[in-house]
Amino acid sequence: MTPISLGLDTFGDVSHAADGKLQSMDVTLREVLDQATLADEIGIDFIGLGEHHRADFAISAPEIVLAAIAGRTRRIKLGTAVTVLSTDDPVRVFQRFSTLHALSNGRAEPILGRGSFTESYPLFGHDLNDYEQLFEDRLDLFAQLSRNSTVTWSGKTRSPLKNQQVFPILGQPMTVWVGVGGSPESVVRVVRHDLQLMLAIIGGDAARFAPYIDLYHRACAQLGRPVRPVGVHSPGFVAETDEAAQELLWPHYADMFGRIGRERGWPPVTREKFLAEVQHGALYVGSPETVARKIAKTVRTLGIQRFDMKYSTGPMPHKDLMSCIRLYGERVIPMVQDLLMQEMA
Repeated sequence: MTPISLGLDTFGDVSHAADGKLQSMDVTLREVLDQATLADEIGIDFIGLGEHHRADFAISAPEIVLAAIAGRTRRIKLGTAVTVLSTDDPVRVFQRFSTLHALSNGRAEPILGRGSFTESYPLFGHDLNDYEQLFEDRLDLFAQLSRNSTVTWSGKTRSPLKNQQVFPILGQPMTVWVGVGGSPESVVRVVRHDLQLMLAIIGGDAARFAPYIDLYHRACAQLGRPVRPVGVHSPGFVAETDEAAQELLWPHYADMFGRIGRERGWPPVTREKFLAEVQHGALYVGSPETVARKIAKTVRTLGIQRFDMKYSTGPMPHKDLMSCIRLYGERVIPMVQDLLMQEMA
């Protein structure tokens, strides 16, 4: 069995201070740096920072935060969750990641996507009507840049390139992932560009994504592409007991999804729905034993090689996030590995 890689993701949710008031974004960004440093120290494989442009998340320039993390860490892989490629220039995105890759001695692993929010479209002067074409063009160009030191390219949403070198040239290969929310077309697109698939499973039983894994393998065979590692990104939280994890997370989960739900016209978030998602869905919440068993089940069911848990949800205090990270690295990861090894014995 291929070894499982276990990582963490955060959007840099603006956190509560000890008095319960929201902290400034600069404090939250410094907390993210401390969280990533701890993750590296205790052996977690990957840290992914989500790009957002709204008041509840502090990270709008993840590559800058990752560069700061690179200077304080030794081994952890450094990526995004995700980079909103549709509203950025792929040449500049590549340059930032190739620079990070060099500075970190080959630890950069961007995850490219379209994001779950649309604030970046008006912010950077893009039209939502071009949603599909923007991502298709930019992903195609980025994929070429990641493999070739000289590129000739043309598309519909930016100026063409002819025999253009983009610097710094990668000194060693860089793994590139694409975040996919669950459309068949998106899965096939990843295969067509010969990149790595990261499934964002943020609701419902992970088993319902098995057809997408099957589609990925069939598309690889049909298009003559190599089968590459597949990953899953899902939210979660770890505390000493199931009850403690649920009690710590619930008010912050309700806060975040209540605000987003009002924006999008969703039904009110309820504790019953929250607990149902913990028990049967894509919330990996509980004691180290509970979370480890649920991750191992997902790995077995989908046959994936990577699992990243989004450990921050809503304005949870830094101390609780640090505790979650420590439990994940010191107890959840060894348990997942043991559970998977037992099955092979």
